[in-house]
Amino acid sequence: MEFTWRKDNDQEQKVKSFLGTHGVSHRMFTQIKHNGGDILVNGVHGRTVDWLQENDEVTVIMPPELDNDLVATSYGELDIIYEDANFIVVNKPAGLTTVPGHADREDTLVNRVKGHLKQAGATDLVPHIVTRLDRFTSGLVLVAKHRFAHAMMDKQLQTHSIDKRYYAIVSGIVEQDHGMIDLPIGRKDDDFIRREVREDGRESQTEYWVKERGTHATWVQIQLHTGRTHQIRVHFSHLNHPLLGDDIYGGTLELGITRQALHAYYFSFDDPFTGEKHEFTSPLPEDMRVLLE
Repeated sequence: MEFTWRKDNDQEQKVKSFLGTHGVSHRMFTQIKHNGGDILVNGVHGRTVDWLQENDEVTVIMPPELDNDLVATSYGELDIIYEDANFIVVNKPAGLTTVPGHADREDTLVNRVKGHLKQAGATDLVPHIVTRLDRFTSGLVLVAKHRFAHAMMDKQLQTHSIDKRYYAIVSGIVEQDHGMIDLPIGRKDDDFIRREVREDGRESQTEYWVKERGTHATWVQIQLHTGRTHQIRVHFSHLNHPLLGDDIYGGTLELGITRQALHAYYFSFDDPFTGEKHEFTSPLPEDMRVLLE
């Protein structure tokens, strides 16, 4: 994978500083040096300490991320709604685990993306999950096709500039049409899975808008301003409005859905390579649509 930038000013600057402004981190310099990558200045091998002139072109050749036997390859179905040289956007079904772990190591979203990349003849075979979803949450997942794209998107995650929105159906009637849940979240005692609102937790903000109120439940639209584990589920459970089907956090299983009624229906981000704004949407899955009907 190669990336080229042209220096468009006469400011004194070394190669390392110039590439740093384009997102090449110290860690990446190490990977380039020790794993077969290269840095070219005007098509010739250069050093990070070289001085640049105006209109010089600097090319970074990232070393390929080769097949890793620790991550199995799966050729299971993938609902890909967008793909370019750097990113894949997948519409994940509920029940498919995002990354290999105790629940599944052979047929997760990562395993399937790896299989897709192999079939496409890619040289980078290590998918990087940018926006992770719980196993039983459906919807849009952004995958970086190489480590540099992942690093660039990590910066956007840290500055909360990726706009992520969800639909949820929660128990009971939410009275306020709009609200901001600003409550810290942390691990529940020694529980490896569950989280809870607690004073010593990490800052967490969940904004919501009521779309529709039913007899026993409310359909809400949600925007995340932070990205804590189980954030939406914990916040609404704390307000005594657990998500339907979310038995871990007190949601009922008696209204026709047996997984948390949560769907990542929209996200947008600015492409760090082209400057283009990408927006993606995903329709409600059948089980949630039936609930609303």
